[in-house]
Amino acid sequence: MTSAQCRWGILSTANIARKNWQAIRLSGSGVVRGVSSRSRERAGQFIDECQWDAPFETVPEAFEGHEALLACGDIDAVYVPMPTGVRKEWVIAAAEAKKHVLIEKPVAVNAADAQQMLDACNANGVQLMDGVMFDHGKRIGSVSEQVRSASLGQLRRIQAHFSFTGDSEFQSANIRTDSVLEPHGCLGDLGWYCIRFILWASGFRDPVEVSGRTITPLRRDGSDEWVPGEFAGELVFDGGLTAGFFCSFCTANQQLATLSGDCGYLTIDDFVLPLYDSKTEYQVHRHELEIDNCRWNFRRRSETFACDEYHSGESNAQEVEMMRTFNAIVTAGTLQPALAQRALQTQRILDACRRSDSLGGQRVSLNPSS
Repeated sequence: MTSAQCRWGILSTANIARKNWQAIRLSGSGVVRGVSSRSRERAGQFIDECQWDAPFETVPEAFEGHEALLACGDIDAVYVPMPTGVRKEWVIAAAEAKKHVLIEKPVAVNAADAQQMLDACNANGVQLMDGVMFDHGKRIGSVSEQVRSASLGQLRRIQAHFSFTGDSEFQSANIRTDSVLEPHGCLGDLGWYCIRFILWASGFRDPVEVSGRTITPLRRDGSDEWVPGEFAGELVFDGGLTAGFFCSFCTANQQLATLSGDCGYLTIDDFVLPLYDSKTEYQVHRHELEIDNCRWNFRRRSETFACDEYHSGESNAQEVEMMRTFNAIVTAGTLQPALAQRALQTQRILDACRRSDSLGGQRVSLNPSS
């Protein structure tokens, strides 16, 4: 590298890449140098559209084929938003080209593939990190501090719900219901965030046991197998802590999370994608039941906490902080193995959920052999 700017390449023109294009621009420490697609024309069109809304001073180059982008010496890091089922070979290729890798979730088809990707990155001295934006926002740190400070008392229960309703075309034609491209369906697309939130709240401990069930299967037209369209999971930790999550392509927009302790509980109603605002919020509740003979009054005792960060598209939004974190790793040359391990841990729990589902919802260990 010749400057303090992280020079990015984007492998594919997936829609989510538009948001992260803008995040790179707003980061102040990164620039997009190139975008690759199967055709140079498609990559060029993507660049033109993004430049119109969030321009870089130097127009990024359009590459025909991902190999050409990876061979470019002016790129330090790549963002990989391509489908899960075809991602592994390109992550390994990027690592071997000495490019740092920011990858969409779920990171892989299974934990064995994720480990191979991580091994390739480690062998080549580059960072691997998944694109969970809320990991880098102010709010998740504040929520974690509430737990660590015992503000809620002993944590007993964690619940997370992430869903949206896909129409009939989505359910039958979207790649997220394709068993080859996105084999984990809603569990990979939405449940990944639920699992990650549970890990934050639990201090990134491994659960002792995991169970899960597909409630509604969905199948893309022409796909050989179904994928989870609605999924419910349960995690059991040492010390009496349990967690549950629900994710769905068939239920209205919801992003609800609850942390319940023996002295109070905490709620967030937008834990993944913050609602439109200039701040992110959560509430702590310690309601009281007052009994006076025949009078029974359940008193609301709620306190709102706010963090100074925009929902999206501003310099302090969570996706911009994610890019700043990654840019700093690249420009300083100091890897953060914990960020890669966080992704691998999430993948292992997702795998255990699928394993349990195949066994009719039985509780299973994270270790397939046990």
